[in-house]
Amino acid sequence: MAMPGSRLGSTLYGSAALAVFGLLLLLASVLALILPGMRLRRGLIRAFARIGLMVLGLRITVHGLDHLPGSSCIVVANHSSYLDGVVLKAVLPPRFSFVIKREAAAFPVAGLLLRRIGSEFVDRGSHSGRQSDARRVVRSAEAGHSLVFFPEGTFVEEPGLRRFHVGAFVAAARAQQPVVPVVIRGARRAMPSGATVPRAGRIDVEILEPLLPSDSRHAADELRHEARRRILARLDEPDLEAASSLTRAAER
Repeated sequence: MAMPGSRLGSTLYGSAALAVFGLLLLLASVLALILPGMRLRRGLIRAFARIGLMVLGLRITVHGLDHLPGSSCIVVANHSSYLDGVVLKAVLPPRFSFVIKREAAAFPVAGLLLRRIGSEFVDRGSHSGRQSDARRVVRSAEAGHSLVFFPEGTFVEEPGLRRFHVGAFVAAARAQQPVVPVVIRGARRAMPSGATVPRAGRIDVEILEPLLPSDSRHAADELRHEARRRILARLDEPDLEAASSLTRAAER
């Protein structure tokens, strides 16, 4: 059990590190506003993400980078922390666009930065908004853009893998792009839902072998099932979708 002094020191360090991280975010946003060219801006933000994670006391280890195709692909990863997007921005090549909930576009500084690096925003509120944004994301994939999705849609405090939404896999099937499952371990401990201060430690990123879409009309569901199965097998967290299904069955 951690001693009170140790917890206080960790909190003080985390608060100071978070303040520095905020300054880095502000500087990155200003530079992203000035710099021309999407690739240059993304490369800059990748470097800032790496520096920011170091400032927060987080050591990132990556396995399986050779599994990333050299051509366009769609990355899908588990989502357990505020840090997940920063971690993947730090480790993935600059060619990737991130698919993010539309609410993030309204954040004062981060929203500007996300727009300047070509993020794709999706509406989770209205049905018509979801449909329109889904079609736009599919067109982006069909045009050859590499995308990053967190198919759980959001994260909660409870450890475990939630149900995957199908959007990422529809885009992959329509564009005939491979799906690359990615497992992020340690981010939940570093900064879980509801936390205001990060905890120093290690975050492991494991990039798994790509999945190729079939010609079946059920290709999207097949990709969703297999990607989730592979992530769950490597995540060392419970299957919240299965637990939820069992609970619903018991209540009937």
